[in-house]
Amino acid sequence: MWGINMTDVLIIGAGVTGSAVARQLSAYELKVTVLEKGSDVCEGTSKANSGIVHAGYDAKPGTLKARLNVRGNQMMGELAKELDFPFKRNGSMVLCFDENSKDKLETLYNQGIANKVKDLKIISGEEAREIEPSLSEEVVAALYAPTGGIVCPFNLNIAMAENAAVNGVKFEFNTEVSEIEKITDGYLVKTSKGEYKTRLLVNAAGVYAAKIHNMVSANKINITPRKGEYCLFDKTVGNLTKSTVFQLPTKYGKGVLVTPTVHGNLLVGPNAVDIDDFEGVNTTQEGLADILKRGGLSVKSLPTRQIITSFAGLRAHEDNGDFIIGEAADAPGFFDAAGIESPGLSCAPAIGEYLAEMIISKYPAKKKENFISKRKGIPSMALANADEKKKLIEENLLYANVVCRCELVTEGEILDAINRPLGATTLDGIKRRTRAGMGRCQAGFCSPKTVEILARELGVDVSKISKNDEGSEFLTGFIGEE
Repeated sequence: MWGINMTDVLIIGAGVTGSAVARQLSAYELKVTVLEKGSDVCEGTSKANSGIVHAGYDAKPGTLKARLNVRGNQMMGELAKELDFPFKRNGSMVLCFDENSKDKLETLYNQGIANKVKDLKIISGEEAREIEPSLSEEVVAALYAPTGGIVCPFNLNIAMAENAAVNGVKFEFNTEVSEIEKITDGYLVKTSKGEYKTRLLVNAAGVYAAKIHNMVSANKINITPRKGEYCLFDKTVGNLTKSTVFQLPTKYGKGVLVTPTVHGNLLVGPNAVDIDDFEGVNTTQEGLADILKRGGLSVKSLPTRQIITSFAGLRAHEDNGDFIIGEAADAPGFFDAAGIESPGLSCAPAIGEYLAEMIISKYPAKKKENFISKRKGIPSMALANADEKKKLIEENLLYANVVCRCELVTEGEILDAINRPLGATTLDGIKRRTRAGMGRCQAGFCSPKTVEILARELGVDVSKISKNDEGSEFLTGFIGEE
């Protein structure tokens, strides 16, 4: 039988938003617990997005999206240094293909100025092609934002979660919330793995945030899963653009983008389709054809033969269009971080800061004297120079044993991913922490060895190792078994 667990703050959701809030609250003398229905952090919306750190011109002035986008963008550089995850200010452009649409660029520019985005400017098509020679000749003007950036979404999420864990936050995986009851001194939360009593409750449940909110509040909200499909290209064409290239936005979002990733690939997408399935992350032939066609409007020619994989993610679109962040009016001690769609990844550090300050101002707690603000990531043999490689191998010979040839990931890195705070227990967990399996062959070569290493280090049979959640095990039996 599962018992009743006691905590001061219970956070539902270990995506980038929940992990950002957890990291901020871990600086205080509070007992904080994070519940996640998946097997790891970064298993929902946070695992499948563009990895873009938006400059902040797209959100309407006065909205939470606008305020937190600009603040999150400002925070990202220093946070990347503190928590050791990949981030680059590569700049972004919004392309205009019609002389009659230049007024829309002006609107975005004015919004950006009102939102206090720095160094924005509108440039001609010729100037845009000087910066990005691969741009289509159809481009007549562009809004250029040098403060735009790209980040590894997995490492951002994992870094904040690991840092929170080091500072005492407890993470409970494979734990799904089924019911919430208001009690005298807080909330009783019933889950698939027992009950939790908490003084304060934070709803960072992504596409399921409306379900959680509506359990406790009479002021109902509605979230629609908005699916976006992507194509990822091989690193051989990762330099097609240096900047992140957008198209003028529509009511469904910022349109199809073409961007390099921090790891050297090229990414094209997403489209935007509202669906009913809250787990609907399948790709479609029609959707992928659509994003490639529209992406081809931005650049002269997309090297489609270099596509190595496709994927889809869900955005949590709330009916009113802005983030819902704060204490519910009719549920004291219940705090929402709901409707966190684009630019949610860019905003995440600022959302954590904003919500934690809101919580502490109303429910004071002392700051820790021994808070650990820095974290060191997994060493990368692919990125290390000759001296760094030599030192790593001298310290541990397993850094010379290559497991993933495409991304040059070694057994030493995989062991680090398993044995660090919130260590990986699945193949996807290894992939997101080390990039083993993310290369050209898409795990065709390295999966058997990675599964073997996971089983050995976790002390379980290989048949227990899964791709991600329970039910995705690789082996169901052996030839010759009865």
